[in-house]
Amino acid sequence: MRRFARPLILSAATLLAACSTTSPDVVQRGDAQRLSQVQDAVVLSTRTVTVDGSQSGIGATAGGVVGGIAGAGVGGRREGAIVGVLGAVAGAVVGNAVERAGTRETGVEYLLQLRNGERRAVIQAEGNEKIAPGDAVILVSTGGKTRVTKAPPSGTR
Repeated sequence: MRRFARPLILSAATLLAACSTTSPDVVQRGDAQRLSQVQDAVVLSTRTVTVDGSQSGIGATAGGVVGGIAGAGVGGRREGAIVGVLGAVAGAVVGNAVERAGTRETGVEYLLQLRNGERRAVIQAEGNEKIAPGDAVILVSTGGKTRVTKAPPSGTR
């Protein structure tokens, strides 16, 4: 059983890392074909931040199962049960940590000034678009979430 525990944990970590993103380049299915509110703004400043990883419980569950199975194979019947429970608890803790670390992202905090003079701040994961202070941007708001994207050149508005 032990020889299967490590590959299972690594597989679970890889799967969890691919499950979650806050990237402005990825649109959630529920946001497709929805009318969004759009506002013009100018970037006043940018700051690199870390977007903490998620803790959905999937990592803890997967780690608990793997730890329980691995621990249950130790010793005799009674020892196996005790070590199985301890393995499940340890696996859950490790699985939760793996999920959190695997879903952590580098993000950018944008301080923005709207046309009406109001200021706003938006944090989003780092995307493919490079946005710098002084850039004209558009804030696209859908379902309570806002993303920042570069405004089209002046002649194409």
